[in-house]
Amino acid sequence: MKVAAAWLVALLTAGAATALEINDASRAQLEQLNGLGVARVEAILRERERAPFASWADLRARVKGIGANGAWRLGAQGLTVNGSTPPEKSKR
Repeated sequence: MKVAAAWLVALLTAGAATALEINDASRAQLEQLNGLGVARVEAILRERERAPFASWADLRARVKGIGANGAWRLGAQGLTVNGSTPPEKSKR
């Protein structure tokens, strides 16, 4: 159990060190994230040109196809919006 907890802490710490801000990320960086295909990256870039994303809710409202669980998965890969991580993963 202690090994699993230590592994989880190491994983979370490594993720924090590699945070990727959506308002600053390049096309190539966004395309490397699991769950973002070319069309969704294009939508993000297009919307970001209009105005930076203010929050995860703003991102989800402006980019079709990013739901609560998808936002959580992107956040788990290090993506942030204005430095914040997504809300907790919804429980089904």
